[in-house]
Amino acid sequence: MTPAVNDARKVPMNSVLTALRVFEEVATTQPVGLSELSKRLDVPKSTVQRCLRTLAEAGWLRPSTANAGQWVITGRAFSLGSAMSSGDDLREVALPELNRLQAETGETIHLAVPDGNELVLIERLDSAHQLRAFLALGTRLPLHAASTGKAYLASLPDARIEDFLATELPSLTEHTVTDPAALREEIAEIRARGYAVTEQGLHDGIAAVAVALRGRGGAVRGCFSISGPASRLTPDLFPDYGAKALAARDAIERRLP
Repeated sequence: MTPAVNDARKVPMNSVLTALRVFEEVATTQPVGLSELSKRLDVPKSTVQRCLRTLAEAGWLRPSTANAGQWVITGRAFSLGSAMSSGDDLREVALPELNRLQAETGETIHLAVPDGNELVLIERLDSAHQLRAFLALGTRLPLHAASTGKAYLASLPDARIEDFLATELPSLTEHTVTDPAALREEIAEIRARGYAVTEQGLHDGIAAVAVALRGRGGAVRGCFSISGPASRLTPDLFPDYGAKALAARDAIERRLP
């Protein structure tokens, strides 16, 4: 009887291990679809699909809104990772100033952190307006299209910028800037004035102003943006919102380790 009991225990354990492998693979390669996951993991599609559904029900994965049939991890995973990161107090330090900035501007505030050639959204302070900008926690933001991404891109050494500009830069809207020469000009402007802007470059109908946050060692810890409908957050507001964002940045950086 003992071997039968042991075998029964292995079944759920194997299922858990497979689900963890699926989660890790999605986190590494997202957005990613069922067929690719099955091939990468050498696991039957039916098994992978069950794992995806279970992880989605538990709140760890969700279908991609931008890529039909593909999966990404949720903000729950990023929130847990942020909480478990030793000494990572960016969110705690930044929130008081970001709350003040949200109240002052009335628009949505997004806070994101670098992850390779993207940023990951870790916090969102929603506007009270019915018509507002919205990005789900855990959203991965491209450096060439998001305002936070451009703020981060402008903070990098020229050599890293050139490496990034040599990669494929997809158009997310008809307003996305993908020409390397045009992006170099934008980067020079961002460095001169201290903040980045985007007009419908990431999502149609959304504009944003963003700045980068540096720790005392000089490395960028994260970036935050003021985001809203392009019909309300118009270019004539960019200088004023840029000044407000820079003031919030300075206050946050004084408290960052």
